[in-house]
Amino acid sequence: MTKTTARTVFLLAHTGRPAAVRSAELVVQGLLRSGIGVRVLTEEAVDLPLPPAVELVDAGSGQDVLDGSELLIVLGGDGTLLRGAEFARASGVPMLGVNLGRVGFLAEAERDDLDKVVDRVVTRSYEVEERMTLDVEVHTDGEIVHTDWALNEASVEKAARERMLEVVTEVDGRPVSRFGGDGVVCATPTGSTAYAFSAGGPVVWPEVEALLMVPISAHALFAKPLVTTPDSVLAVEVQPQTPNGVLWCDGRRTVELPAGARVEVRRGAVPVRLARLHHASFTDRLVAKFALPVAGWRGAPN
Repeated sequence: MTKTTARTVFLLAHTGRPAAVRSAELVVQGLLRSGIGVRVLTEEAVDLPLPPAVELVDAGSGQDVLDGSELLIVLGGDGTLLRGAEFARASGVPMLGVNLGRVGFLAEAERDDLDKVVDRVVTRSYEVEERMTLDVEVHTDGEIVHTDWALNEASVEKAARERMLEVVTEVDGRPVSRFGGDGVVCATPTGSTAYAFSAGGPVVWPEVEALLMVPISAHALFAKPLVTTPDSVLAVEVQPQTPNGVLWCDGRRTVELPAGARVEVRRGAVPVRLARLHHASFTDRLVAKFALPVAGWRGAPN
């Protein structure tokens, strides 16, 4: 007799959204009916209408909560998807996002697609792609005092609203420009449609391997966005005479930067794996997510 291995999917939801709670209930019911086990965080279970068959896992147990799961399904907006990316990167399990927020570039499906999502998961009708991440180091007095990572961006920002942050930017060990402003965003192509885009950076297709450096409200004649090779090392030095700054990674994790601190950003050693249901081009995704006007387009002649 051939031994079969039980299948398990991990579900992460923004339980503060009523739509996420209802969506989670529908996804759980669909997966269980198909014989696929479902696992959720204990802290979220109190806000979700879950049947007894659902396995509860404590995030603070010290174990990899995704261990044994074939997929991580995330229900929520961009913030919830970035939270899910933290679990996905640590485990290597692919993440499938269902957008319940406003834009949701990381999401692969919308709320109306829940039945399709469950069917694709049951039949394993999805592909997995890897997205570049960033490894981040904070140096003070020549010592590494903090390390972190990001899927979208690592941003060096001013801590005090009333004072500009004076920085010098650097690429591959050579200085580029000194200016005062609100800070600098270092981003991946995945993050080019997030904070870096809001700061005036270019949209970079996810298949392009590159790093971005985008000044934020810089008070300078030359403070243009830069696109470098994926093997470049980007650095932002907070000047000694400037007030303290802060480092944000994906807008979720932060650390204070004292005057004189140096932040180095390079391509991450560990990617985040995303499950994909569609073969639509990134161009179509861009037009749909930003509701870009394309009326009048005729396309190439036959």
